[in-house]
Order: sequence, then C-alpha cells, then structure tokens
Amino acid sequence: MSLNHVRPWRNIYRRTSRQIMVGNVPVGGDAPISIQTMTNTPTTDVAATVAQVQAAAEAGADIVRVSVPDEASSRALKEIVRESPVPIVADIHFHYRRGIESAEAGAACLRINPGNIGDEKRVKEVIAAARDHGCSMRIGVNAGSLERHLLEKYGEPCPEAMVESGLEHIRILEDNDFHEFKISVKASDVFLSAAAYQGIAEATDKPIHLGITEAGGLTSGTIKSAIGLGNLLWMGIGDTLRVSLSADPVEEVKVGYEILKSLGLRHRGVNIISCPSCARQGFDVIKTVEALEKRLEHIKTPMSLSIIGCVVNGPGEALMTDVGFTGGGAGSGMVYLAGKASHKMSNEQMIDHIVEEVEKKAAELDAAPEAAE
Repeated sequence: MSLNHVRPWRNIYRRTSRQIMVGNVPVGGDAPISIQTMTNTPTTDVAATVAQVQAAAEAGADIVRVSVPDEASSRALKEIVRESPVPIVADIHFHYRRGIESAEAGAACLRINPGNIGDEKRVKEVIAAARDHGCSMRIGVNAGSLERHLLEKYGEPCPEAMVESGLEHIRILEDNDFHEFKISVKASDVFLSAAAYQGIAEATDKPIHLGITEAGGLTSGTIKSAIGLGNLLWMGIGDTLRVSLSADPVEEVKVGYEILKSLGLRHRGVNIISCPSCARQGFDVIKTVEALEKRLEHIKTPMSLSIIGCVVNGPGEALMTDVGFTGGGAGSGMVYLAGKASHKMSNEQMIDHIVEEVEKKAAELDAAPEAAE
C-alpha cells in the first residue's frame, strides 16, 4: 500500500494538463513525470551520440534531446533516431530549416526557441513539417534569449516577459490548429524560473517541461535544480523535466530520478537511506554506501535499503525499509528483512551479503509486481 493512503500530508496534487505524445512516451495528463537529458557529443559523430543515448536510456532516461545545429547534423539525426531505444527530441536554434529537416529525419519532437527561431512565417513552416511527420513540439522560452521587443517592453528578463513570450507562441501553434506541444520557461536563476513556471502554469493547461537552465556543475547544479524543480514539483507543476548539469548526461538522469524519488513521484532502483556517520558508527558507513551504490546500480526494481552506523536510529529506520543493516559493534551488525531483525552479519562480509539480499528481494518483487505497489 502506498504511504499516501495513510498519510495524506504526503500527497502532491498535480496540475491538470492535457496529454501529448513524444514518440511512444506520454507527457502530461496522468502520465508519470518523464525524465530527459541531452547529448553533448557532436551530432555528426553518430556512433558516439548513439552510445551516449543508449547509456542515458540504460540509466532511466525516457527521452533524449540532440542538438541539430547544421545540415550535416540533420542527416546524422536520421540514423541516430533509427538506433535510439528512446524518443529523440531535435534541439533547434536560429535555423528553422533544421526543424523541418529533423521532422523529416524522424525526430519525435522539435524543440524551438521563440527568441531565435525567426518570424511567424518560419514557425508556420516548422509546424507544417511537424504535423506532416507526426512529431510533437516544445516551445522553449529562455531568459537569456528573449525576443527583442519583450526586452524593450520590460527592460530585462522577468517572469512576465517569459510568460508573454510563451503565450505568443502558443497562439501561433493554436492558430495553425497544432496542439501537440509542451512548453518550458527556463532561467539559470531559481527565483526567476520558479516565478515564470508558476505564471505559465496558471495561464495555460499545456504540459510543462521543467528545467533550471545552465544550472552548473554536478554538485552546485544538483542543489540548484533540487531547490527549483523540487518546489515546483511539490506544487504539482511539471510533466517532464531535464536537470541541466555541466556533467555526464547519465548524471543528469540520476539526479532527475533522485528528485522525483524524494517526492514520491517516481520510483526506480534502490533508495538508500544512510546516516552521515559519527563516532558511534560500528563500521565505515561512508565507504560502505559508496560501494553499495555502485554494486546496486543494476537494480531497477523500486525498493529501499537502510544503512545506519549504530543503534540510535538504525532499528527505527530498518522498520520502514525492505532490507537494512545496523551497526552493533564488536565487528558485526544486524540485518533486517522486511522491517524485522533477521540475523547478525560480520562487517567484513556485510557488503556482499547485503547485495545478495537486495537482489533476492528485487527478484521477489519482480515476480509479484502487485506487491510492490
């Protein structure tokens, strides 16, 4: 049973939005919040780009975006789409013809930037190509590339300008009877992003793609994204997201899942609950958790594991997890299964033993998926 049934204060009531399809992935409505990332290889290097897409998909990415800056990239996109295990979004800036070519190449979605894609006539041509080839679109508003007339009107990037930009392009798409699109209003500033997203969420029922753009490196960008996206998700805003980090795309996917897992919005893999360690620890908690994170990356089944250094909080945390280990001193600790003390295990054998227990539990849950709900 979900904890939400017995603890209503855990509930998040998602904003009602219409649903579109990005390839075979539903976005919006009652669909799970999907996780995206973006390749950083030269798109013309098909082998490297496909490898990066496959690695992201293995990490759990539902959708992957690929930049299409030139005609050679448009040609390469066709092969990338053919070999990709997940839908591909073509990232289009400046050259509207790249959008047309990407639709022809089989992209599942076209991301266009209102600030640099060109006039309404060019947007209409991209819309026609998207319709003809069955792909959706994303209106991608960025604070750093707003249209000149909006900057002149408002004096600087602000939530009102970003929302107005998005609504102007929503009008263009809807005037052309095109409705298969989502929208984002990104900024590198958390406050600006959050305010813009709240504004666009109130102004339209279109599905929303969340992101704090150019968030930074792995540590700083993760923190900024967790604060910005976490607060929006908590308010029920967001149908798909990308964590933008100066890091490997796989790390973006991992962080995205951790944000959603922390709010109970998606579950994938082992959720490790561990203490920061202190002088009371009965084993090296930090090294143990580092080893277990690597050893358990292959587990996709949603489950929980508690690794606590001593008996202050260890037994209590273990009551709430599928598998647990609590340090007890004298070179051994207690293994908990399904919230109950099961048996003692030496610290030396503990990591291998926990991996075995987690794999066994995952197999049980996979065999009876209804029990994992």
